[in-house]
Amino acid sequence: MIWTLMISIPTQMLDLDRELITHWEDPLLFKAVNMESIPDLIRKKRDGETLSDEEIKTFIKAVSDDSIQDCQIGAMLMAIWIRGMVNTETTTLTQEMMTSGEVMSWPKEWAGMVVDKHSTGGVGDKVSLVLAPALAACGCKVPMISGRGLAFTGGTLDKLESIPGYSVNQSGAQIREILESVGCCIVGQTKKLVPADRVLYALRDATSTVDSLPLITGSIISKKGAESLNALVLDVKFGRAALYKNQKSAKELAQSLVNAGNSLGMRTAAVLSLMHTVIGRCVGNSLEVIESLETLKGRGPDDLMELVTTLGGVLLVMIGLVSDQSEGQKKISDAVIGGAALSKFQAMMEKQGVAKEKALSLCSTQTDYFSVLKKAKHQVELKTSTKGVIADVDGLVLAKILQKLGAGRSKAGEPINHSVGAELLVSLGQKVEKGVSWLRLHYDDLAPTSDQMNQLQNILTVGKHEDAKIKEKETLVKEILLPH
Repeated sequence: MIWTLMISIPTQMLDLDRELITHWEDPLLFKAVNMESIPDLIRKKRDGETLSDEEIKTFIKAVSDDSIQDCQIGAMLMAIWIRGMVNTETTTLTQEMMTSGEVMSWPKEWAGMVVDKHSTGGVGDKVSLVLAPALAACGCKVPMISGRGLAFTGGTLDKLESIPGYSVNQSGAQIREILESVGCCIVGQTKKLVPADRVLYALRDATSTVDSLPLITGSIISKKGAESLNALVLDVKFGRAALYKNQKSAKELAQSLVNAGNSLGMRTAAVLSLMHTVIGRCVGNSLEVIESLETLKGRGPDDLMELVTTLGGVLLVMIGLVSDQSEGQKKISDAVIGGAALSKFQAMMEKQGVAKEKALSLCSTQTDYFSVLKKAKHQVELKTSTKGVIADVDGLVLAKILQKLGAGRSKAGEPINHSVGAELLVSLGQKVEKGVSWLRLHYDDLAPTSDQMNQLQNILTVGKHEDAKIKEKETLVKEILLPH
């Protein structure tokens, strides 16, 4: 095929530089030449060599314009997974992914105030639902583009879609309008934003290359870069219920993300936080919305508030709204406790499709949440089998069981049951007697098996009074990496 195409080119053009040939007007010729060069790039990375800026640009362009085979993309992903990338390669990869589609632009008067947050994911992680409106209440513009959950429970978009009427699909113009009037929005990725990432993300899952450091970095930072942010904070989690099991490996990812973000001109910081058990008390989409609303009403759990105020405080410091971290944390806390963040959340819901009376009901001080949100058909409570002190709850096992009951999905596009979830009725360090309810499980038609109920019972660790001290509340935040 390539030889046939080349034969049609005038003889005097055969000696032209390859770069000139790739600009030949015939798209079939461009595709043929480009396809010929892709195996060279794969071979180069496979052999451990460093790809040039132009070579990475060629690869991402081929991904974006569909002039490359899926098997070739998969081969390159595996080569990157095995050989890794140096910082300059990761930076270029991120830059080219970011500019593969639309890059947002904002009014001049918003300069320095556009911020966002990203989390690597955790069990019961509803931080975004509280943090986005709190930042808006502090004067920031927060174009939070979030994702759906894959495995465990739902993602931020799944949680919000448990609110009847809430639309995560907003155009660029609608996003700008919501930010103008409210200050924050939580939406899904538009088709025009970082199209290269959508292709690579799907094939990373299919090729077992999800946990590649440069590929994770490129995926996360390219999307945030396309938001044209002034500042970004990353919540990088480690522990039993996180992708990274120890602080050292999580810090390696955090540093890669921080370096890539700052290289794009975004002031980027990372918070390393512990992820062993559940964040807050609730897991599952509707239940996490309820807990978020309770937090916005000043009744939130300490661990959730620690993450919200720490992440928000870092952002306020980076954009110069406060002079130090403690002042930033207080400003965020005041926005939550004082009700300003709740007002922003209500306004955001209305702007994104929720009926005014429903938004008002959810944000009322005293309300029946299930008059608006869907309630599971069945609830069952688990009892403690001994007395003692609550020492541990394995969040990962809980999340996996809830996924099987419908709270999460195992592959993209699967439906999700927003009402399935669980509430922890006890907290770490609490003294309990035998027979006390410690977990309330919410499920629908798909009932838990006896084996699943046994697994749930075994996620609880109760220490003995005589040999277990009351466990003090362990702080989740372990380290903060600030931009240089």
